[in-house]
Amino acid sequence: MNWRAIWAIASKDVSVALRTRAVMLPLLIVPLVLMVGIPSVVGLISGMANQMAAAESQMADLTRAMPPEFASRYAGLNDVQAGLVYFLVYLFAPMYLVLPLMASAVVAADSFAGEKERKTLEALVYTPTTDRELLLAKVLGALIPGAMVGLGGFVVYTIVANLVALNVVGMLILPNTLWLLLAFFVGPAAAAFGLGVTVIASSRVNSFQEAYQIGSLVVLPIVLLVVGQAMGAFLLSNWLVLLLGIVLWAADAVVFFIASASFRRTALMARI
Repeated sequence: MNWRAIWAIASKDVSVALRTRAVMLPLLIVPLVLMVGIPSVVGLISGMANQMAAAESQMADLTRAMPPEFASRYAGLNDVQAGLVYFLVYLFAPMYLVLPLMASAVVAADSFAGEKERKTLEALVYTPTTDRELLLAKVLGALIPGAMVGLGGFVVYTIVANLVALNVVGMLILPNTLWLLLAFFVGPAAAAFGLGVTVIASSRVNSFQEAYQIGSLVVLPIVLLVVGQAMGAFLLSNWLVLLLGIVLWAADAVVFFIASASFRRTALMARI
């Protein structure tokens, strides 16, 4: 492995992505909306509802949908407080995975498709690297920003969620084991899966927008997780999150095996 060339290409991809408006806007706006805006609005509404006794009956439907283990874990909270904790700790947890997945997918979409748009792909394919080394460089160039955005979002969300919880519930709720698993085990796996799919798409389409639109489809399973929890079908647990991470890492291995087996720079040259 020519690691010097691999790191040079990956570093170049990161620096170019940070200077590209179409890449940076989603990397700034989405984390602010997800990690700051949504929990702040929910906290504001919950704080106002907590002051009105009538609001507890309006939250009863939500608390009744919660699994029995949640009620025993947070016994003593009224319906509004329990609803807030349920949202911040459990219901919102799958939405966090959108962050590393989206960040890596945006940068990965700019990998080959962006090179085509900037007319720099021909120089890239003539670099002294093998096909596998070139693919690995592109993967690392997207995985590093995706993982960093995910970890940064986790830190910001922990601070915001705790401030909201202190105001309404009177206690700190994060970080716990579930969220630590999400941030350090499942999040990187989601980022790797998103970028793997997007890199494959990016090497086969001609524009950044096409690659990003195809890669964004991997968000759909996360939506199903949110809906399943909202309907009370299950409650995310440490073991369930651990299993999710193992499944995602296994899917990553399959995706990258397919990408490595099918990627050929000669095919890229044909599309220039």
